[in-house]
Amino acid sequence: MLRDDKKLRVLRGKFFMNLISSTPVASTPGRICLFGEHQDYLGLPVIAAAISRQINIEATRTTNPEVRLHLPDLQSEERFSVAQFPLTYAHKRDYFRSAMNVLWREGLRFSGGIEGRIWSTIPINAGTSSSSALIVTWLNLLSQLADEPRTFTPAQLAEFGYVAEVLEFGEPGGMMDHYSTAIGGVIYLESQPQIRVEPFAIGGSGLQLGAFVLGDSGEPKDTIGILRHVKYGMLDAMAKMKAHHPNFAFETLPADAITDYDHLLTPDERALVRGNLSDRDVLREALAMFRSGTIDHDRLGQLLTIHQTSLREAKRVSTPKIDRMLDAALQAGALGGKINGSGGGGCMFAYAPQQPEAVAEAIERAGGKAYVISIDEGTRCSSGS
Repeated sequence: MLRDDKKLRVLRGKFFMNLISSTPVASTPGRICLFGEHQDYLGLPVIAAAISRQINIEATRTTNPEVRLHLPDLQSEERFSVAQFPLTYAHKRDYFRSAMNVLWREGLRFSGGIEGRIWSTIPINAGTSSSSALIVTWLNLLSQLADEPRTFTPAQLAEFGYVAEVLEFGEPGGMMDHYSTAIGGVIYLESQPQIRVEPFAIGGSGLQLGAFVLGDSGEPKDTIGILRHVKYGMLDAMAKMKAHHPNFAFETLPADAITDYDHLLTPDERALVRGNLSDRDVLREALAMFRSGTIDHDRLGQLLTIHQTSLREAKRVSTPKIDRMLDAALQAGALGGKINGSGGGGCMFAYAPQQPEAVAEAIERAGGKAYVISIDEGTRCSSGS
């Protein structure tokens, strides 16, 4: 059975209208990385898009100084005291507490407690930024549940989310997930030498992008193992290249100049460097297309597939099952596609502006779970009454 996202969006809209006058509710989309996979943590730019599958939290303030959150999708509950700040973390990646600590340091105060419910249509632990969307949603809602509510911009919520998820726990990772889920639409993100976000309007007079199909392989991801190979392997290679040539800069290195450094690098490092150079140039071509305002749908699909070739062969983050799902999508009419997220499992997506339902069916026949998706707006929150 296809999971057509249009129906979910209608139901979600009705749910918002029913709650807007009573219980505060926040929602944040997941994301796909269109171009620049495995590059943001190297300080290189990315192009990402928010997708029409969301994490939702509804909650109210209580007099008891305790947070109690029901997670029916996981059949679990999160429960902890907020009687004294800063909160002490009970475990690594304790995001509910870390988000509250980040806002507490921003001057927000929570004299009572919070009780609420969390539910999601984003595949969990599958490379679609479910954790970042959760944190941004929680931050957005908390800002309205504080003793003195404050409204933050999407960029501020993204920055808070990065601190709460990455910096608080010394985790590897970049800022793409937080900015793309908070801001929404399609964004071009530079993190070096400073944060710069270039959003692209979708629909109307903006970019005319067709449907995508998200495919969940159901394979668990080995994010840490993947990052150990791809991230640290690339950082080691860049250190060797810079030691050999102090003025070396990956951003300006011509693709054909890599042979000057081959003798410094291991075979794996040479593959990683060449793959990243290809990914860099593919992103630049896609960015020029987006900035022009005119989408060449066939070429966009081809660029996604070129990116996937690098991810599969140079960075080795794809899997045989995801490769089969992508092949099935292309045979069914998709124009291109790639693995999504850190890789080693999780999700892929295909660009299928003409016949997304047929592509979704093909992905499911290949063993995945398919979701027809579109580009979505960013995080949003009703203030309740």
